[in-house]
Amino acid sequence: KIRPIEQTEAKEFLSMLVKIDTETDLMLFEPEERGTSVPAMKEKIQQYQNNGSVIFIAEDRGSIVGFLEAERGFSNRIKHSAQIFIGILSSQRGKGLGSALFRKLNCWAMAEGISKLELTVMTHNANALGLYEKMGFTKEGTKKRSLLVNGKYVDEYYMGKILS
Repeated sequence: KIRPIEQTEAKEFLSMLVKIDTETDLMLFEPEERGTSVPAMKEKIQQYQNNGSVIFIAEDRGSIVGFLEAERGFSNRIKHSAQIFIGILSSQRGKGLGSALFRKLNCWAMAEGISKLELTVMTHNANALGLYEKMGFTKEGTKKRSLLVNGKYVDEYYMGKILS
């Protein structure tokens, strides 16, 4: 089931994010680096709801197993765009959740008047690249030495999708 998150799910959502951080080196945060508290997560969810952004969660048997955040542009010149962040627990990957999250995102974005979706992805993350390209994103550029992961610099692709 794919749906918008509720503030009451902040604790479970945060726990799922922390678990994803420990499962992969492909996300922004290292294990135990995420300093968000449950009250801060509740506030973030409320702010997203107030400013026209959204966090979709993927549920399996009542548990949160993945997410997709779409953070809408904050100023008039970029309100037509949204920055995308996505993560799925390793046990749930390969089951179509990523595609389902992006389909839900597309419907939401069109209804909200968003015409541009943007994200970044590590250049060596073949699975994510495959998903993003399948969902209509194209590479728009490369961020050189964007991240430092396990003592090595990693490049990221800027990717975007124009909605019509």
